[in-house]
Amino acid sequence: MSLCCGSHGRRMWFGLILTLSLILCASAALAQQQTPPKADVFAGYQWLNPGGNIPGGTDASGNIIPFKLPSMPAGFGLAFGYNFHPNFALEGDFGANYKDGNDVSTYSIGPRATWRGEGINLFAHTLLGANHLNTASFGARTGIGAILGGGIDLTITKHVSFRLIEADYQWAKQNFAKQVPPSQPDLRRPSYQGARLRTGVVLNFGGAPELIPAASCSVDHSEVMQGEPVTATVSATNFNPKHTLTYAWTGNGGTVNGKDNTASIDTKGVAGGSYTVTSHVTDPKAKKNGDATCTANYTVKEPPKNPPTMSCSASPTSLQTGGTATVTCTCTSPDGVPVTVAGWTASGGSVSGNGNSATLNTTGASPGPITVSATCTDSRGLTANASSQVTVENPPPPPPKASKLSQCDFPNPKKPWRVDNTCKAILDDVALRLQQGGRRRQRGSD
Repeated sequence: MSLCCGSHGRRMWFGLILTLSLILCASAALAQQQTPPKADVFAGYQWLNPGGNIPGGTDASGNIIPFKLPSMPAGFGLAFGYNFHPNFALEGDFGANYKDGNDVSTYSIGPRATWRGEGINLFAHTLLGANHLNTASFGARTGIGAILGGGIDLTITKHVSFRLIEADYQWAKQNFAKQVPPSQPDLRRPSYQGARLRTGVVLNFGGAPELIPAASCSVDHSEVMQGEPVTATVSATNFNPKHTLTYAWTGNGGTVNGKDNTASIDTKGVAGGSYTVTSHVTDPKAKKNGDATCTANYTVKEPPKNPPTMSCSASPTSLQTGGTATVTCTCTSPDGVPVTVAGWTASGGSVSGNGNSATLNTTGASPGPITVSATCTDSRGLTANASSQVTVENPPPPPPKASKLSQCDFPNPKKPWRVDNTCKAILDDVALRLQQGGRRRQRGSD
């Protein structure tokens, strides 16, 4: 019955320790890569159940009676670990327990795997070495031994931890061949399958300084034309990779739309100049050093500003004083921005305009050309001027006035068509005067 129970206990301990070791080894690959100490020292209390027998007295047949070593509550343990990797160390271990003149001491060395979390470290180790047994009846002897187990350390400060518990399976092989006959092989060379428990303080030494979380911002284009998008990205380092980070984006040049570690910036309508986008990264679960901020700069360039072009025409182009003419102006922007026409002026008469059309009233204007001008302005304040001319003509000369040169009477009632000598002389005089007037006009024109 005891043999069966012993075999079952060995399988249970081996399965438990193997499972713990596999969990720790798998977790180590995913654990946060903190800055572990270079070395650590454990010192604390140790309880031991040796888990085996030593030779006792003899029975009536002369056989050696097995004496089961009792649990040993008095003891202490020491361990030193050198961390050659953030999750793996080479560990040296010493333990000692005493009771009723019997004592057990172990000297072991082997690898240790540690999963490092926030405020808690889980470890598993496999140690081989010497097992020293000192009995009250048969003196001291040293055999081989092994320790397989693990424990939990709670972080107090960077340099001090509290070992909440360490539970180990402790195996040993001793030799009592001088005291026990070959007929009792299990007592002649007994195996010990014990258990030990520890608690105490762990002191940590060395190691790199604690890493401060940092963030680095970048943009895909350092210069863009107005209206072109900009994509900003933040890279966070030294944060706990198992925590979900939050990102807050702000900027002073356009609309910033952030999603996780990327943000898009809309520069539509942004004036030319240099601008900054800022990202604030936060670890909501971190108790300290849980945030970092970074910025990136970019430049927005405005497209070339070309002034509008404008031309004007009048209809009609000439008129009499008092008439009206319509002046129409056409204005366009090479850059395609909105334009307006206003500021109508005239060098004569009066002008009234509405949009790109105006009416010129020449009442009271002096004959000659009148210049009608207007100004075209685009939405950016750039202007262009244009004009058109309307000619006010001189008024036509008044019609010539008739004057009475002389008069003939026809007194003969019977022959009224007959011209007498008096009337003939009058007609000759009129012809002569007309002839002389024509010559004067011809000389004047020459």
